[in-house]
Amino acid sequence: MKHIILYAHPDPGSFNHTILETTVKTAESKGHEVNVRDLYALDFNPVLKESDFEGFQSGNTPQDIKTEQEYITNADVIIMIYPIWWTGMPAILKGYIDRVFSYGYAYTEGEDGDMIGLLKGKKALVINTHGTPKEVYDDAGMTLALKKTLDKGIFEFCGVEVVDHLLFGSMPPVDEAEGEAILSQLEDKIHSLF
Repeated sequence: MKHIILYAHPDPGSFNHTILETTVKTAESKGHEVNVRDLYALDFNPVLKESDFEGFQSGNTPQDIKTEQEYITNADVIIMIYPIWWTGMPAILKGYIDRVFSYGYAYTEGEDGDMIGLLKGKKALVINTHGTPKEVYDDAGMTLALKKTLDKGIFEFCGVEVVDHLLFGSMPPVDEAEGEAILSQLEDKIHSLF
């Protein structure tokens, strides 16, 4: 099985990075191939420009977008790891979706006007951290809203099956016992899903 991990956190000392390392190690321990796309390390340009649209329409997709689309095309599983900032994903990841999950690649319009997801057969796992306690997000409806926005509004729209969406609240800080419990839960989840 081939995985692409879309990772968006600028601090290599963050707990998100520890989650990334655990995810890679666990998937590879199962004999899976893992490609990490660390958007900050890649200095990915998240700004969708008019020239991008011109490229899509003329069949000359910009090379940075084409490279990312090839990674996604070759993957069976798309894993996203990122923190929730201001009740959403980091701008660099939103820009990645704007540019890479483009019309004609990730979705298209059918003859009847219905949208058709073009990434069918792929699975997705989303892993988020946020500073607010989980219970507060749950009670306010934020957990459900976050899942609807990404799981349904992006992945399912493009034909991708979301197998789980994990949200870990009250971060930072994470003490050693809490961190180990989260990583153990993550390892179990990856083993059970893939």
